Amino acid sequence: MTILKKLEKGVLTLTLNRPTVFNSFNKEMALALQEELKNAEVNEEVRAVLITGEGKAFCAGQDLAEATATDGPSLQSIVKEHYNPIIELIRTIEKPIVAAVNGVAAGAGANIALACDITFAKESASFIQAFSKIGLIPDSGGTFFLPRIIGMQKATALMMTGDKVTANQAESMNLIYKAVADDSFEDVVNAFVQNLAKMPTKGLGLTKRALNASFSNDLSEQLALEEELQTVAGTTHDFKEGVQAFLEKRAPNFKGN
Repeated sequence: MTILKKLEKGVLTLTLNRPTVFNSFNKEMALALQEELKNAEVNEEVRAVLITGEGKAFCAGQDLAEATATDGPSLQSIVKEHYNPIIELIRTIEKPIVAAVNGVAAGAGANIALACDITFAKESASFIQAFSKIGLIPDSGGTFFLPRIIGMQKATALMMTGDKVTANQAESMNLIYKAVADDSFEDVVNAFVQNLAKMPTKGLGLTKRALNASFSNDLSEQLALEEELQTVAGTTHDFKEGVQAFLEKRAPNFKGN
């Protein structure tokens, strides 16, 4: 199986599972990840999603053996049919999606990690916009997300040079949320995402919708959207539970609806 999955305590862990090629994507794995994300979107038991890699790497990007095979998919179909749907699903699924970058994240692998809501990385991990090394442009949303995260100058330099960014450098430039020591990485990430899954995830999903819209809205449009989504959030079980728990001075029991 190219994607391993585990659902525990509301957290769906999706593990890229082609470790012998550093979890580089082929058609099978791309379509399998799309399918698992679609299932996560409609499965009410899934409160948060964690994406990570098996073995030493997170994802080395596209499997070039497939891309250059005489009977392999074209670059256009790889981008349009394999990667674009993954990025759109990550951004539109109204549940927290966390990336746990356990090793090198290169090319499309780096940009999939950056498309997630919150990204952790092992201190030994690294990020590489490797496209320029083979004469290609960044895809998988890289040209959209990277300049918005770290600014045009740094994004341009990283994309044109293909320089490696360590996890600690990535955290210092706000490329990722946090770099974590290798020996405590799994414990820290798992505790974080399990806590997310216990939170009012309907509200977190609405927050994600508002953040997505902020890329294109002007201030008046964003204020109107906040009004609309706050009204929706105020009708949820979790809002009522949160208020009641506050008044009763107890821990809330959120359900994600």
